[in-house]
Amino acid sequence: MSDLRSLSKEELIVLYSKLEKDFQRIKDKNLSLDMSRGKPSPEQLDLSLDLLTISSDSLHVLEEIDVRNYGSLDGLLETKQLFAEILQVNTSEVIIGGNSSLNMMYDTVSRALLHGVIDSNIPWAKEEKVKFLCPSPGYDRHFAICELLNIEMITIEMLDDGPDMDKIEELVKEDKYIKGIWCIPKYSNPDGTTYSDEVVDRLAKMKTKAPDFKVFWDDAYTVHHLTDKPSQLKNMLQACKDAGNPNRVFIFASTSKITFPGSGVSAMASSEENIHFIKKQLVIQTIGPDKINQLRHVHFLKDLENIEQHMKKQAEIIKPKFDMVTTILESQLSHLNIASWSNPKGGYFISLNTLDDCAKETVKLAAEAGVTLTNAGATFPYGKDPRDRNIRIAPTFPSLTELKTAIEVLCVCIKMASIKKLLKN
Repeated sequence: MSDLRSLSKEELIVLYSKLEKDFQRIKDKNLSLDMSRGKPSPEQLDLSLDLLTISSDSLHVLEEIDVRNYGSLDGLLETKQLFAEILQVNTSEVIIGGNSSLNMMYDTVSRALLHGVIDSNIPWAKEEKVKFLCPSPGYDRHFAICELLNIEMITIEMLDDGPDMDKIEELVKEDKYIKGIWCIPKYSNPDGTTYSDEVVDRLAKMKTKAPDFKVFWDDAYTVHHLTDKPSQLKNMLQACKDAGNPNRVFIFASTSKITFPGSGVSAMASSEENIHFIKKQLVIQTIGPDKINQLRHVHFLKDLENIEQHMKKQAEIIKPKFDMVTTILESQLSHLNIASWSNPKGGYFISLNTLDDCAKETVKLAAEAGVTLTNAGATFPYGKDPRDRNIRIAPTFPSLTELKTAIEVLCVCIKMASIKKLLKN
């Protein structure tokens, strides 16, 4: 089969008829495969079972407090030391949260709306409007926070080295209502892009009309490498300090895809001034997160070197899945000139682009065939992909056998959607 766009209408109709028969055979199998979210597989979770073996003899901590009781508003010192090493910041620049970094992001935005941030003149909610920049394709849950809290979203194109900085600098220089930007700077969701040093520096030093502009730096995949040559990300907090904007960035991370997603530990890092400002608000919100779970993670993960060894075991499980996806896509689609995809060095997703106006149809066909994918458009603000072409593939959870079936089905659906599109032209 050659480039679909070089075929005549008659040839496309014949090919579509053949694909329809293949599609019906797939439907007759009554498949039920879910690739809608990036979840660790049971085999990955099994690597962390020793988390459950902490004994009462291990409940001693540096501060000499009883971890079974109330207290330690911003987390145990040992846990802050662990995340400080992961994020390359000082221990005094870390706050520990519960099991979800998304929860910490939501709370941080909510507090800014209610009370402003350290350099606000008024709470954000008292502004005429609040806007966030949203590099896209991006993380649907970031966008959902904005939509729920009535924050206007501005789509920013993702380039090979990060978001379109020319556009960002142009916008923030003139618009005082742009208060923030969402960033997944390392192995971004879903493209797998790592921001270049230049992008980091430009975000840190750019002139903004809003004096209280903030970068929400979701470093979710900072240790989630798939190769022996991991991508390197410049330290954003240090870049902000060097640029004279030490309070600009809020960094978020968690152990959700390192240990147990439902029982992990999250953290937030920022300047000491920001941390002090936030802690004054946290003292009303909470008496402190789960210290026993923090201690479990400290004993199990130990330090960055041990984490890296643990993540190599994770990579041994999931790398073959990523390789399988790209191999099938290459063999089934590369010669047809109807799709392109990322080949990430880390993270949890593969980003696939169909022909324009084909993603929704592809996802719909896949669902009819028993394969559930992330909704088309989910990787853009308001769920609206302006070109209707991006599909996020989450390879980690299914078995290799299930994954092979799912991607083969996806390829059939892409071919069918593409031919429909070409026949309309």
